[in-house]
Amino acid sequence: MRGPKIRSVGLAVPPYALRQNDIKQFAAALFQEKMGNLERLLPVFDNACIAVRHLAQPLEWYAVPHTFAEANQLYEKIGLDLAEAASRQAIERAEISPQEIGAIVLVSSTGIATPTLDAKLIQRLGLSVHSARVPLWGLGCAGGVGGLARSAELVNAVPGRAVLMVAVELCSLTFQRNDFSKSNLVGAGIFADGAAAVVLTADGEGPELLGSHSTLFEDTEDVMGWDIVETGLKVRFSRDIPNIVRRYLPDLMDQACKQWDVSQGDLQHFVAHPGGVKVIEAYAESLGIPAEKFATAFDVLKNYGNMSSASVLFVLERFLNAEPPNGKYGVMLALGPGFSSEQVLFRW
Repeated sequence: MRGPKIRSVGLAVPPYALRQNDIKQFAAALFQEKMGNLERLLPVFDNACIAVRHLAQPLEWYAVPHTFAEANQLYEKIGLDLAEAASRQAIERAEISPQEIGAIVLVSSTGIATPTLDAKLIQRLGLSVHSARVPLWGLGCAGGVGGLARSAELVNAVPGRAVLMVAVELCSLTFQRNDFSKSNLVGAGIFADGAAAVVLTADGEGPELLGSHSTLFEDTEDVMGWDIVETGLKVRFSRDIPNIVRRYLPDLMDQACKQWDVSQGDLQHFVAHPGGVKVIEAYAESLGIPAEKFATAFDVLKNYGNMSSASVLFVLERFLNAEPPNGKYGVMLALGPGFSSEQVLFRW
């Protein structure tokens, strides 16, 4: 039995493209009187190896207080616009009509909406009102790979129809201007906004998805996630994430390959979530492969920053444009809140 195919990938970013140095200077001015060790921490902006990030609002917006309700209203409006733009591009590239889509998977972790954004997205895109809706919330940076895995499983549930997966994240709207922790500053140094959409079908010429492997690490909830505070979603993550990658990824990859009945040596393509420079380097070091294998991840990080679940789909789009098909195996991988790991085996 053949696996489902990725027919296309569509991308969208908000209009405010800001240079990393401008964001650094903004953060320095905002926090200079509140953080005694600011000068020691500011190099996180330089060390992130990011040139440009796209944000949902101009920098001035982040300088003044906003309620959770205000930020969330923007998440609903701008997030829906970006999801629509990415989806339309993916549908057009797949050369199908909206009515050929039988299910929609919406991945997001940076805002709250009920009904979820997919309800309005179905109507904007002209999808069938009978389309299956599968919103996935809270997977964070692992959501792009995890959502793709669940979408691939849905292809067989809607025979003769396509599945549309959409990841939309507005990380910048969670910025807490009165949080003077290192985590908040690091988040301000890497997080960005964007959306990506993928069309999957049972046939086609794109990459074939052959299996997935999910892992939850017990008692690791404090590694990454949100703390809910009066002003919204406050970032929580550990500085030990690269070390966690080095410690656990080799065994996770071994487990996945055994489940898929392939050897690690068979894996020639690597599409990884660009969580940060140290995280990408930890991928390469722990797996004993050249860092050049993650060139597309470094490239997306440089030009877009970390857009949580959407980022790995930006990497996928660039990878597919750069790498002609050769029938070799590859793996998509990402880590996220839980603490958790998501992997997908593909052939391209």
